[in-house]
Amino acid sequence: MATDKDFIEFIADQMSDAGKITYRKMFGEYAVYCDGKVVALVCDNKLFVKPTENGKKFIGDVIEAPPYPGAKMNFLIEEKFEEGPWLSELIRITAEELPETKPKKKGIKKKSK
Repeated sequence: MATDKDFIEFIADQMSDAGKITYRKMFGEYAVYCDGKVVALVCDNKLFVKPTENGKKFIGDVIEAPPYPGAKMNFLIEEKFEEGPWLSELIRITAEELPETKPKKKGIKKKSK
């Protein structure tokens, strides 16, 4: 089951106080960005936040699950995603701890003979 457009829009709105929130559709699901960093995935109408030490401290009793088969474990946010201030703070904390996004390398062009 792919994520509903209404659900991703709701999630983005709930975390909007964390910074510049954007999202991008990927394979029927969504990557969520805060100030250019991927901070979460939304898959099957479930919110998965990238794991960080400070995020774990903030959440307390963490539930971890993979967003899709074969993926690394993430923090599964089941009920508190409806609490905008709490979710915005978690996303802000997560974005602060994640490394800066590396610029994309331009492809190497082959010389024609």
